[in-house]
Amino acid sequence: MKKIYLGITTVFVTLILSGCDFLFGTREDSTVDEIFEEGAIDPDIIQNEAGYVPILPFWNEFVNPTDIFCGYDEMIYVVDDEGLKVMDQTGTVYNTFYIQGATDVTQDRRLHTYVCGRVDVDVDNDGTTENLAAVYHLTGTSSGAIQIVDTLIHPFCDVSRNVTSFRGAEDEAVEFTGVTTLADNTVYVSRKGPNNDIAGIARTDNAVLFYNADGNNIGYANGLSPTTSNLRSVWDITGIATFAAPPQSLSGISGSPEFIVTLNNPAAQYKCLWIAQFSDPESGITYGENAALTVFDYTKADQFLYEPNRFINPADVYIAPDFTGYIFVVDEGTDSLYQFTRKGYEGVNPPAGSSTTKQIIASFGGEGSGPFNFINPSGVAYLREIVYVVDRGNNRICRYKLSTDLE
Repeated sequence: MKKIYLGITTVFVTLILSGCDFLFGTREDSTVDEIFEEGAIDPDIIQNEAGYVPILPFWNEFVNPTDIFCGYDEMIYVVDDEGLKVMDQTGTVYNTFYIQGATDVTQDRRLHTYVCGRVDVDVDNDGTTENLAAVYHLTGTSSGAIQIVDTLIHPFCDVSRNVTSFRGAEDEAVEFTGVTTLADNTVYVSRKGPNNDIAGIARTDNAVLFYNADGNNIGYANGLSPTTSNLRSVWDITGIATFAAPPQSLSGISGSPEFIVTLNNPAAQYKCLWIAQFSDPESGITYGENAALTVFDYTKADQFLYEPNRFINPADVYIAPDFTGYIFVVDEGTDSLYQFTRKGYEGVNPPAGSSTTKQIIASFGGEGSGPFNFINPSGVAYLREIVYVVDRGNNRICRYKLSTDLE
C-alpha cells in the first residue's frame, strides 16, 4: 500500500483522464475477480494461503505450441507448427527455425539444443520416402546462427536395431515423445511405438534411450515395462525430465541419472513415475521404481503423486532444480497444472504464519481460456520461481508465480 500512496501524485492527472478502472482494473472485471479468488491473494498482503498467480500478459505468438524449455543461456525455447522459436524472457521472438513436426525441446550445458520432430528418409533408395521420428541436434540457437550438427533418426539411432531390418509402417508409427539432458550432457530420449515384444532381439519401441554428447547410443533404461501398468513402466510414454536443469552454475547442478516420466495409456493406473537407478553385481545397472513415493503421510498432505488414476492424459513433466524441488505435471485430460514436492506430496509449503501445517494445494486448471484455465496443456518448464505452461489449445504460453514469492 505504501508504494501506491507514494506514487499517487504522479499518476493523479492520468487517473482523471483514464479512470481508475482502466489502469488498475475493477472488482467488477471477471478476470480480476478470478485472479483474486484462484490465486488466493490477500488484499492486505498478509498471506495465510498460497497459490499460483498469473504473470500477465500471456504470450500469444504461436501456432499449436507443444513444448517449452528455459535454456541454460536463459533464453526461452518454444516449439510449434512453425518450428523452434527462440525468445527472451520478455516474450520477444528473436528467431524461428523450421523443424518438421517439432514436439519437444531441451538444451544441454554446452548450450546445444535438441528438438524432437520428424524427417523424410528414402530408406531403400527407391525414390520413395518414409516419415520417421527424429531428434535434431542444433547449435547457435542463442546467437542466431542456427545449424543442424546431427540428427538422430529412428530406427537407425538405436544400436539394437542394427541386427534387424526396417519395419515399414511399424517404424513410421514410432514417435520420440520427449528429450532431456543430464549434467554431463548425456541425452535421454523417450520413445513410444507399436512393437513391444520383450522377447525380441531389438529393444521395445516403448523405451528410454541414452546418448552421449557426441550422439552415440550408449544404452537404454533396462528394467522398465513397455506394456503393463506398474511403478516402473514406460507404457506409452509422453514426457521425460531429469533433475539437471538451468540456471547454469559451476556447482549445484544435480548429477543424478534418475528421471521422471509421464504415460498416457488409458489402462495405466500410474501415469507419472519417478524412475530410480540400481546397480546389481550380476545384471549391472537397471532402472525401477522409487518406492518412497508409495508412502502416503496424511499428516503432511491430502493428495499424492502416486495415487492410482491421479491423472488422465499427462503430457509433460518438469522438476524444479532449486530449493523448492517442485515437480510440475500438465494433464491434457483435465486441462490442469499439478504441483508436487519431491516426497510426492501435492501442494506447496504453508507460508509463515499460516494456521495449517499440511501442504496447501496449488494445482489448478479446467477447460477454458481464463487466466487459470487451459485447453490441452502440453508442456511445462520452470526458471527462477516462474512456471511456464504451454496452453496448446489457446495458442499461448502462460506464466505463473507463487503468491508467497511476490515482492
